[in-house]
Amino acid sequence: MKKIIAGTILPILIIGFTGLTSCKDKATGKQQKKVEMEQIKAIENQIEANVYPLPTSANVIKMLTQLEVGYIIGISNPVENTKKYFSSTKRAINLGVYGADLSYATLYNMQQEVINQLNAIRSLSNELSMSKIYNEELYEKIKQNFDNRDELVKILTIAFNDTYSYLSENEQQPLALLVVGGAWVEGMYLTTHVSEAAYQVAGISGVLLEQKKSFGLFLEITKPYITDPSVSDFVKLLDPVKKVYEGLGSSLTEQNIKDITQVINGVRSQIVQ
Repeated sequence: MKKIIAGTILPILIIGFTGLTSCKDKATGKQQKKVEMEQIKAIENQIEANVYPLPTSANVIKMLTQLEVGYIIGISNPVENTKKYFSSTKRAINLGVYGADLSYATLYNMQQEVINQLNAIRSLSNELSMSKIYNEELYEKIKQNFDNRDELVKILTIAFNDTYSYLSENEQQPLALLVVGGAWVEGMYLTTHVSEAAYQVAGISGVLLEQKKSFGLFLEITKPYITDPSVSDFVKLLDPVKKVYEGLGSSLTEQNIKDITQVINGVRSQIVQ
């Protein structure tokens, strides 16, 4: 629905701004047009930011690559776990988890892991009637852009947008939120396990504090659907994370990072089992 709205609003805005430009005299026309196009772009960015409600896991993982920490083999949710997820709730949550794992493998150029994660995602997306999103074409796009992280983030973000939009537009907003929640938890899990002692990695506290904003936003967008049992149960599962984040200031101590790591471990172990 949000993509439909974006596709409808933007042309109207462009026509409106163009109409205004035609009324201006030629002396100021070029400058006015430049300002108006900047306004259009700003509005377009605002709308696009609301298609997928949080920064995607691809953006989070990109922050990790910029910290120059290495890839950890075996940290992702094992592909064989897909056989354990029988309910639509579990499938949606772990579709988000594998989405974060796919970003992790992709942005670190781990080609076999990319294949593994795509296979896991395909398995779950098939069960949720979304097989067209995570197809061979997506893998080909990833392969062609392995050396371009910015382009990879765009490709993955589009896939996540499409996943969220598909579920939302098919009256499955609770499942869409669970996909987002699963991706957020896994993104945090990967962030807090970038090394055996994450608190020693320069810049890691900045990433974790940035995720505090995303966490607050996630809780906010679940409120209209909190009467749905699957959403309610998932939000309750996040209570330990909420308590830790509520006690944080504008910077993190070593103990803060250990506390975040511990609660994320606990949540993640429950959603991937």
